[in-house]
Amino acid sequence: MDVAEFDRFADAYHEMHRANVAITGEAPEYFAEYKVRVLAGLAASLQVQPGRILDFGAGIGNSIPYFRRYFPDARLTGADVSQRSLELAEARFPGQADGLWIEAGHIPAGADEFDLAFSACVFHHIPHAEHAAWLQELHRVVRPGGMLAIFEHNPLNPLTVRAVNTCPFDENAHLIRARQLMARYRAAGWRQLQVRYHLFFPRLLSALRPLEHRLEAVPLGAQYSVTAIK
Repeated sequence: MDVAEFDRFADAYHEMHRANVAITGEAPEYFAEYKVRVLAGLAASLQVQPGRILDFGAGIGNSIPYFRRYFPDARLTGADVSQRSLELAEARFPGQADGLWIEAGHIPAGADEFDLAFSACVFHHIPHAEHAAWLQELHRVVRPGGMLAIFEHNPLNPLTVRAVNTCPFDENAHLIRARQLMARYRAAGWRQLQVRYHLFFPRLLSALRPLEHRLEAVPLGAQYSVTAIK
């Protein structure tokens, strides 16, 4: 998806996303909080205490209230190629995050500026041939000892594939397997890589969700995360 497409979908994104995930019985807010809550646990396990966080591909800011909840003392920066999305994020959550407009394949931030970089279901919108360059750019802006966490849709989960294939916002998306993403992490210089699988049970089976942490090695979750240290 190019910049014009992101801008075109920005105003309608939230409602399109809500309709697309309705089959799970949950709203977009559930998934946004889930990822940031998991991120907080992952950061703690890696002993990363972020003072500055970059949300790469932040869109219209769905994750902002949950970053404020789980990382209350951190300074949050949302970066996106869509200026319209950044405008909507600021209008929805005024003053709660800085905005950075990404252009020309460059994150407008200094080297080693962030303690933690996060990206939620963004890389499947980026042409696969460009993944290495963006992982190198994220490596540049994260400090030594800092952390990168990318959450992505799992192409091994048939319900996930169906959801992506029927979502207008994902019309030009190309899913990526965890092992492919990990190989690109390594090529960009990241180390201590770990992959975990998430989101196994819909709302109908929510009583089983306390078991999900025991299934993180099973490659059938609706999404997965790859974490690494610089």
